[in-house]
Amino acid sequence: MSIPEYLASGEKARLIPVAADVSKEGRAASILLATLMSVPTFAREMLGSLEQRVGTRTNLDCFTEIVFKETAAAPKIRPDGLMILDGGRGRSWRCLVEAKIGRAELDNEQLVKYLNLARAHKIDAVLTISNQFVAFANHSPAVIPKNALRGVSLFHWSWMYLLTHAMLILNNEFDHSEQRFILAEMVRYFSHPSVGVSTFDRMNPEWRELNAQIQAGAKLNKSAAMVENSVAAWHQEVRDLCLLLTRKIGRPVQTRLSRAHTDDPAQRVRDDGGLLAERHELNCSLSVPNAAAPIAVVANLARRSLSISMTLAAPRDKSRTSSRVTWLIRQLTKSRPEGLHVRAYWPGRAPPTQAELAQLREDPSAIEADNRAVPSQFEVILVRDLAGKFIGSKTFIEQLEQAVPYFYDQVGQHLRAYVVPPPRLRKEDSGTEPEPPLVEVAERAEVMASEASDETQGTANASSS
Repeated sequence: MSIPEYLASGEKARLIPVAADVSKEGRAASILLATLMSVPTFAREMLGSLEQRVGTRTNLDCFTEIVFKETAAAPKIRPDGLMILDGGRGRSWRCLVEAKIGRAELDNEQLVKYLNLARAHKIDAVLTISNQFVAFANHSPAVIPKNALRGVSLFHWSWMYLLTHAMLILNNEFDHSEQRFILAEMVRYFSHPSVGVSTFDRMNPEWRELNAQIQAGAKLNKSAAMVENSVAAWHQEVRDLCLLLTRKIGRPVQTRLSRAHTDDPAQRVRDDGGLLAERHELNCSLSVPNAAAPIAVVANLARRSLSISMTLAAPRDKSRTSSRVTWLIRQLTKSRPEGLHVRAYWPGRAPPTQAELAQLREDPSAIEADNRAVPSQFEVILVRDLAGKFIGSKTFIEQLEQAVPYFYDQVGQHLRAYVVPPPRLRKEDSGTEPEPPLVEVAERAEVMASEASDETQGTANASSS
């Protein structure tokens, strides 16, 4: 496919790029786009996150080093790539690609220019790629005026998001071995430290000051820069945490968000900023496929502690508290008890009770309340007191990314939601007639079938005479 008429220059994306060594972003974009063209399974997965369906007859063409005719003299207005998806029957979708690598972040002003350029040429979308993280592909780490998004969609991938999904796809079978080889080589390339793909490894620069103010009892303003920046950093870490768990368990882990926060990431920042200012907490909820419950994570800045938990409904067909507790702790027989607690929730206004897992193994009644009710829910909690490690922008991330997988290993993968067993056949009273043996039942069925056949034959003979 030749380059579109509105481009002054550009070339098909190369799997082995010839861009200058100093152009890490151009080389990375070229390898990614060439892999998308070469591996349909990968293209189907990734473009699906951009709300595009890739079918068997869909054709994807990707270009790099593109220069628009009207901006040929402006070296800073040159996107890193262009994707053209041809769905047949005159249907097509086009998307500009802008990539950043290493610690380089998106330039809001430059991105607005690309959005205007896309609108002028009726290009459908702009896709950004960097080491910045977002909850969903239709969210963006950039701050863009709403009028700049008129008529053009804005999407974002993190490099680690791409790498994680490529790793998952490599677990599947391929119809063509060369496609698997190409995808594996792409993963090998982006996994090399020199390329510049990285995880989220530290909180924002104001993190230490924010913790100091909370310890000093200062009143926080939810609109303050340090609060908003800390919340934004937390959101990036939550997404990176999902990708970390995804790679460890081989299944996609997602952030659980309300509809309002999914539709409006800015509202999510405002709401979480209010929670941080009022309760000194940052929290999230992670959804693991087929897990008994979501994983709730709470970072308490006042206590400098992490709390990771899952909440399950207690079995309602068990009438005693000890029976319900025993049902739970039997699922955790292989778990290390250190740091693990069980909290029981009771009906009505009764406050929850709590006990250590080690204590409940010895005495299931240790969690009982003063009332005669039975617990309605159990929460299994891992508590980590980080002390001084909490305020370090890097050590906080390290401790969090160690604690959450540990909790899933010790608790999450073992818990099962309770399923009421099916009813059993009731034992007949001694005075009733016992059920006939199967042989007798078969003989009766044979006699009844024979009688029915004779009766039918007699009716037919009577009709013919």
